[in-house]
Amino acid sequence: MDEVTQYTELISEIIKKQSVILGPEIAILKARSVPGLMVDNDGKVTGVGDNPKDTLQNLVDIYVELSGLIVKNALGSIFAKYPGLNIGK
Repeated sequence: MDEVTQYTELISEIIKKQSVILGPEIAILKARSVPGLMVDNDGKVTGVGDNPKDTLQNLVDIYVELSGLIVKNALGSIFAKYPGLNIGK
């Protein structure tokens, strides 16, 4: 699996998890505010922009701003699934 595909899947998982915590409307609305990130109405990522790592960081920052440490704790298990991306460290 290439890096962009991994980032796409990772970001989709994060949005799905945040949909449970924040509700799907807010989770998707906030995700769509991230520059370069394209998300369909079901929360599936359709584009991650030119720099997926920055897109991921911007998304996490927005969710952390809303929910604080709850988000960081919830994302730890998701980040662990993608050890090749060198994130969450």
